[in-house]
Amino acid sequence: MKNGLKILSGTAHPTIAHSICENLGVAPCAVTLDTFPDGETFVQINENIRGSDVFIVQPTCPPTNQNLMELLIMVDAVRRASAHRITAVLPFFGYARQDRKDRPRVPITAKLVANLLVAAGVQRVLTVDLHAGQIQGFFDIPVDHLYAAPVLIKAIREREIGDLVVVSPDVGGIKMTHSYAKTLGAPMAIVAKNRVSADEVEAMSMIGDVKGKNVLLVDDLTETAGTLTAAAKLLLEYGAKAIYAGVTHGVLGEKGRDRIANSPILELFATNSAPQAHGPKVTTLDIAPLLSEAIKRIHEDESVTSLFDIRN
Repeated sequence: MKNGLKILSGTAHPTIAHSICENLGVAPCAVTLDTFPDGETFVQINENIRGSDVFIVQPTCPPTNQNLMELLIMVDAVRRASAHRITAVLPFFGYARQDRKDRPRVPITAKLVANLLVAAGVQRVLTVDLHAGQIQGFFDIPVDHLYAAPVLIKAIREREIGDLVVVSPDVGGIKMTHSYAKTLGAPMAIVAKNRVSADEVEAMSMIGDVKGKNVLLVDDLTETAGTLTAAAKLLLEYGAKAIYAGVTHGVLGEKGRDRIANSPILELFATNSAPQAHGPKVTTLDIAPLLSEAIKRIHEDESVTSLFDIRN
């Protein structure tokens, strides 16, 4: 590996950053991150990074605003230290659900975040399973958009679940569900839902046959687990047997963990894209090797196209 690779970690998820460093065989770049009494963030890079290829690992998970601001300040510090290139590694991209104007007088915050990252000095973005794929187009810089499906599918196959139906918990996840179903060689079904509030969901009806079948619910993101647990209850009413769930981003709070623990879901597979992916019934899957391989290829100016293939 050529000289100049530097991996910096913010405070959002140092565990995955250290795993990436171990996989790449490099030491984490020495950084001081502190908070002043008034809440302001202080950053100092404690080693020479002039001319280096810098990757800053910082998912913008809760506390979202704090982690985003810390990332922007780190980028500014790295830019002013004369780094050759700055790549923001965002295993989880916060604000991705605010990607359009779906009601009057609301912002498109995902676009604002893209603008802020570029203005701060980010020259490339590496992320995983954006909530809306079109967010890539919000950036005028290269975006490498990885998929966690190979990691999730490997874990599901290891369970050797027979008579499997892959289910989307809402109509917005049909494309992802179809990809999983095709790769697993299983039929698919859809749950139609009605969102009552930000953390309350009412499952409405089923499209497809799950009677007497084992079910895998797939989604890109869960926080309060309202969508997943409402869908699981409906699936039981339609005669499903064992119910599993797989999500890329398990950004679970206390309410989400309680709902999963008390739901018909037997096991929730979630990657460690955010540190909140843990709790009763939650199996955490490591995506550090996937991110490490992408970083290695970007650093060495190699193609990362094969990493986008969910059939791996």
